[in-house]
Amino acid sequence: MHINPQTVEFRYYIFDWDNNILHMPTRIHLERLQEDGTWGDTTVSTSMFAIVRNDTENYRPPKGDWELAFQEFRDLEGLTDQQFLTDTHAALKPVIEGKSNPAPSFAAFRKALIEGRLFAIVTARGHHSHTIRQGVEYFIEQVLTDAERDLMMENLIAYLKLFGEHDSGMSNKQILTNYLALNRYIGITSEQFIHRHGDITRTLGQEEAKQVAIRDFVQHVIRILQKPEVPINRPISFGFSDDDSHNVEAVHAYIAEELAKEFPDIRFVVYDTSDPNVPEGRKIVVQGQLDLGL
Repeated sequence: MHINPQTVEFRYYIFDWDNNILHMPTRIHLERLQEDGTWGDTTVSTSMFAIVRNDTENYRPPKGDWELAFQEFRDLEGLTDQQFLTDTHAALKPVIEGKSNPAPSFAAFRKALIEGRLFAIVTARGHHSHTIRQGVEYFIEQVLTDAERDLMMENLIAYLKLFGEHDSGMSNKQILTNYLALNRYIGITSEQFIHRHGDITRTLGQEEAKQVAIRDFVQHVIRILQKPEVPINRPISFGFSDDDSHNVEAVHAYIAEELAKEFPDIRFVVYDTSDPNVPEGRKIVVQGQLDLGL
């Protein structure tokens, strides 16, 4: 879609990554209660973990240490190609080759990139934002066609002109770098996030940590829109998608009870992508109307 800066709506997106944008092969290491009453080592996918993570009677982290459970979800010091990037490459390959179906929000994320929309990746992973951003850059390189990347550049230039920031001397690389820097890549169990907000995931839970990340992104966007030269007399929308029904329920309630009241003129929609029988997710309108294009 080509963006018309005179009529374009301000639409912004918040995506979970695993099993929402990509079906990642990363595994969680756990111990499972056996029939004989002993505990045995096992690994589960992120989709399976979404189901069993509250089943403390049958599943527990190795040696009681969640860091051991999520060792594949952390950046390891000294490595240039982190596990996240390796798994992103592995997850994309069969989709690009047409050998497997994409995750529910794959197409919506692709469309958001082509349209040059600002977005946040909010994941329970513990990777540094730079690592997650590298995964997004790889997605752009591998998934978007040349024509789609050209259209993305046209749209990004249109936004720069709208916001009074376009420089005719800017290269495409500079424009893309500027765009990627405006987005947010948030691993709620990363040292970055913990340093800024405290270890919310451990003390309050994953759902609460994602709420904090979502609020941060909404406030980030509002600060951008509050610049004097920005024509904000047009609709503003946020869409959130996640494959974990617990996160969806908590975020839905949080938006309805807090964000929608704080920002009454903004439209919010949540997409529940947890049900494999609903390939493109279940749309839950919290306030106003927004279509992710799924």
